[in-house]
This record gives sequence, C-alpha cells and structure tokens, in this order.
Amino acid sequence: MRGIAFILQPGKLTLNMKHFYKILFLLILPVSLLAQDTTIVKQQANVLVQAIAKGDYKTLVDHTYPKLADLAGGKDKMLALVDTSMAQLKSQGITFESASVGSPGKFYKAGTEIHCLVPETIILKLPNGHATAHSYLLAISGDGGKNWSFVDLNKDTISSIPQIFPNFNPDLKIPDPTPPVMGP
Repeated sequence: MRGIAFILQPGKLTLNMKHFYKILFLLILPVSLLAQDTTIVKQQANVLVQAIAKGDYKTLVDHTYPKLADLAGGKDKMLALVDTSMAQLKSQGITFESASVGSPGKFYKAGTEIHCLVPETIILKLPNGHATAHSYLLAISGDGGKNWSFVDLNKDTISSIPQIFPNFNPDLKIPDPTPPVMGP
C-alpha cells in the first residue's frame, strides 16, 4: 500500500507519470516501427510483378530500389537495359505468362529503412513448355512503410546486398535462390 500512496502523492505524480510515459514510449516505439501494414507492401509488390508480366518496364524501373537504378547509370539506362534483356528473351521464344506475390514476411529495421521479404512466383512460357520460378523480392521503405521499392533477389543481387545496403539488418535471412521448375 505504501508504494501506491507514494505514487499518488502530489508532486510525485507528475514525475512518476513522466517516467511512465517515457518508458511506455520507449517500449511501444520499436513495436510501432515494425508493425507495418503488410497489405501496402503486397499491393505495391503486385504492381511491380504485374508490370513485368505486362511488359510495362517503366513501371518496373519506377518501383525498383533507386540505388539500383543509380548503379545502372540512372533510370533511363536501367530501362534501356531491361528493354534489351526482355527483347533477347522474346527473340528466344521466352515470354512472361504470369506473376504473383505472396504474403510479406517480418519487418526489419535497417538504419533509416524498413526491409522485408515478399515471395514471388513467375511463370515463363518457353518454346517447349513452361518454367516456374519461386524467389523473393526485398521490399524497402524509407518513409515508415507508406511507399515501397523492391530488389529482385537473385544470385547477383544477394551477393551485392552489403554494397547496396550498408545498414542491412543481419537478422533478415535471405533464402538461397532455387532453380526454376520446368514443366509442360
């Protein structure tokens, strides 16, 4: 009972309430930073993969992590590279049939950014069948989860993560890429 009386004493209440609110703020802040809306991430990732399937490479580049575009020489050069690569695939009889994303994973604080993995499935039409590829997108938000950009995680981009993201959170484990599954 004495502890309660101490808390309720005039003059002490304000001090104790200030401490209470500081502690509450410090406890809730990390949770609120990571309690992002997975719906927004999934919607924005879906825009990206649907752009790939539809051949809308400008939208693809617009939703790609800006530092990757900078490394490619800017958005215009990246768009030209994507156009060239896709034209080469098409000349070999390879086209995108469909693309989809799954539910985003856990959110991780990485410096001033928030990162998470979004599973993706891409089905390619080949001259002699289909290939189904299951991989991940790394979703990145620099504005608290309102807007997301993406990096397609393949062997090359995974090995470049430390250079692209110097504050990458090592608790976010990126699965090894798997080869596409070929089918009729």
